[in-house]
Amino acid sequence: MKAKYFVSVIGGSKASAADLRIAEEVGGELAKAGAAVVCGGLGGVMEAACKGAADAGGLTIGILPGEHRESANPFVQIPIVTGLGFTRNSIVAKSGQAVIAIGGSYGTLSEIAYARISGLPVIGIDTWKMSRRDEEADFILRADNAREAVRLAIARIEEKAE
Repeated sequence: MKAKYFVSVIGGSKASAADLRIAEEVGGELAKAGAAVVCGGLGGVMEAACKGAADAGGLTIGILPGEHRESANPFVQIPIVTGLGFTRNSIVAKSGQAVIAIGGSYGTLSEIAYARISGLPVIGIDTWKMSRRDEEADFILRADNAREAVRLAIARIEEKAE
């Protein structure tokens, strides 16, 4: 399997049924677009995105927080063991050419921050909103569904390549 793009999919390990459904759709749409799914390699949104990608014949990469590749969800094809705990969030974010955030908690928020620090586009589906000094400072491109999120991510990657 060769990937044309690398997109990090981030979100909570504990996620709603709606977020899991969307994550699985995002994974499938990414695979159809020739993109590898990069994630934290565990459960929840990460597992759902990997399942969607694997079911569609795509490549899945899990950047694991612990010491054992066996902790990866069953749909991770390339487990990367870090032993770094939450510090691995920077690697998850920076390993993609774009980031798609689905729901999420504080780990997701940290990955969004790492992506933005690195100048990577962030596309969000029902995820964090940002403000500063009571002003909306939301730099997350909003998508209503999986197909739109993937379209935005690929478009931003291609724009950067020009």
